[in-house]
Amino acid sequence: MTEIHTPRLLLRRWNDDDVVPMADINADPRVMHWIDDGSVRDVEHTADAIEQWEEEWDEEGFGLFAVELLASGEPAGFVGLSVPEFLPEVLPAVAISWRLGSPFWGQGYASEAAQATLEFALQDRGLDRVISISRAGDDASENVIRKLGMTLERETTHPVYGYSLRVHAIDLTEFEA
Repeated sequence: MTEIHTPRLLLRRWNDDDVVPMADINADPRVMHWIDDGSVRDVEHTADAIEQWEEEWDEEGFGLFAVELLASGEPAGFVGLSVPEFLPEVLPAVAISWRLGSPFWGQGYASEAAQATLEFALQDRGLDRVISISRAGDDASENVIRKLGMTLERETTHPVYGYSLRVHAIDLTEFEA
């Protein structure tokens, strides 16, 4: 079972006990504001998503980790890797993304988890490049992206929702520098 320990977090595969806490995160309009059309998601949608995330682990050898606080065991959201099929112009690519519940914002958890995941991607999984796709104006995500050392590669438009997206990237040589 793939797990990553950081100083404050456990990044791990999903289990059935994660559905309700992740559904609570997905039901928060503040969390979902920058995602897709901004709609909140229910328990059924969350359970289906977690099932898809686990399938990606099995098919690709990477996926989205459940993020858990080491001190309390509390689920905080996810961070991980996925193939951004919704944006064909960047393929083939692997994207890093994150979604944490609002009580966990502003404490450095997203950066800590994303840094560990980026290292996992480039060193453990042998990827030579990772991207991140953010919605223009999402300053919190842009801050995490900067901390990862990623640089802006292109600006584009979401093919379904029509808003501006920013694609950042880092390759193995930049990461190791």
